[in-house]
Amino acid sequence: MEEQEALRKIITTLAVKNEEIQTFIYSLKQMLLNMEANSAKVQEDLEAEFQSLFSVLEELKEGMLMKIKQDRASRTYELQNQLAACTRALESSEELLETANQTLQATDSEDFPQAAKQIKDGVTMAPAFRLSLKAKVSDNMSHLMVDFAQERQMLQALKFLPVPSAPIIDLAESLVADNCVTLVWRMPGEDSKIDHYVLEYRRTNFEGPPRLKEDHPWMVIEGIRQTEYTLTGLKFDMKYMNFRVKACNKAVAGEFSEPVTLETPAFMFRLDASTSHQNLRVDELSVEWDAMGGKVQDIKAREKDGKGRTASPVNSPARGTPSPKRMPSGRGGRDRFTAESYTVLGDTLIDGGEHYWEVRYEPDSKAFGVGVAYRSLGRFEQLGKTASSWCLHVNNWLQVSFTAKHANKVKVLDAPVPDCLGVHCDFHQGLLSFYNARTKQVLHTFKAKFTQPLLPAFTVWCGSFQVTTGLQVPSSVRCLQKRGSATSSSNTSLT
Repeated sequence: MEEQEALRKIITTLAVKNEEIQTFIYSLKQMLLNMEANSAKVQEDLEAEFQSLFSVLEELKEGMLMKIKQDRASRTYELQNQLAACTRALESSEELLETANQTLQATDSEDFPQAAKQIKDGVTMAPAFRLSLKAKVSDNMSHLMVDFAQERQMLQALKFLPVPSAPIIDLAESLVADNCVTLVWRMPGEDSKIDHYVLEYRRTNFEGPPRLKEDHPWMVIEGIRQTEYTLTGLKFDMKYMNFRVKACNKAVAGEFSEPVTLETPAFMFRLDASTSHQNLRVDELSVEWDAMGGKVQDIKAREKDGKGRTASPVNSPARGTPSPKRMPSGRGGRDRFTAESYTVLGDTLIDGGEHYWEVRYEPDSKAFGVGVAYRSLGRFEQLGKTASSWCLHVNNWLQVSFTAKHANKVKVLDAPVPDCLGVHCDFHQGLLSFYNARTKQVLHTFKAKFTQPLLPAFTVWCGSFQVTTGLQVPSSVRCLQKRGSATSSSNTSLT
């Protein structure tokens, strides 16, 4: 029984091997067909190139055609020899498989052990198991393509197109600024045959050489004609970016350059929903006023207490000022703003350096404010009405106004109200500047000595807004600050 089982395993192995050989034979035949087709294609391309220069290039053409034919003949010879060897191995293996099947059927014979041993020895020496199932040559003929457009005056130096070398990225000349990346590279040697470059990049949180596995795929930019390229309008929501470049001629692409990693510093934060007023619906970076947010919860609380009264505009949490001892029904405890402080904070502290973000608010909003605040800002306190917050405030209700507020002091701003505001905070310099995000016009600058870490702060009533983070401090903003222009619109009474 053991010998029968062993023979069955041999039969299975032979069958699998035969299937592999048949598949490989089909592959070899297909390669022969592909080689003929590819050879014909490069010959046609070669003929087309020579037609325009026939009088000068006739002799060179014959030499190159001979090269193609020799290469084809050499490859054909190798592939045919390999095909013949595979065919013979398959025939031998099929004979051995037939003998093994016949022997297995005659299991009562006394000669069965000896026959099984002979078959096993035959399998060990079978050509099928000494055969390489890898083609000795390729059917790709693209290395014999040519492009004579630029070499018509250098006829004696014509050669088949070389594979381009890998470019070298010049980190010293490359630049990361204004949410743009300018990448500069060069070729290790002169190569007039390069047609274009391909740039690939991806985001990552890992410093150093790119890892094989990343969460983000490579993004591809093709058809670059120069040795530099600028990516614009990027959102730097991760710490670094990987880059690599390859050169291409009309036939083939070269290897990629050594990849490089560039740091993309920017201020990233989300809105902290646990701090938001119950009338604000928060979704990471957007907020929408919800008039029923606080009222619905107040009704439920009253019904739970058995009072069953519907909150009126006068005594609702949205207008009244509950006792500070009364905890709101929402989550967040003391951190959630309440009463008329329709406020929400960012979730990332600012305790040093320079940071920039932008916010676009709905023009129909009755009231909107943007600025910064200490985390200790009271949950009943409104932005700009205490010493722990600074803001720009837009009021479209009853009387239209555009003001800067701090410590309950107000300065009316003599400027059109932009639909998108930029906020620049230089913590160590004690500067908080507001800009028209589109024109970078300075709207107002606070000068202060920040004694605690800050948080981005926003307020809205009967409206909505959208925050954009992952932004670098714009170069124009840095220039204004260096020239001292940013402080020209400060109001010392608000600092």
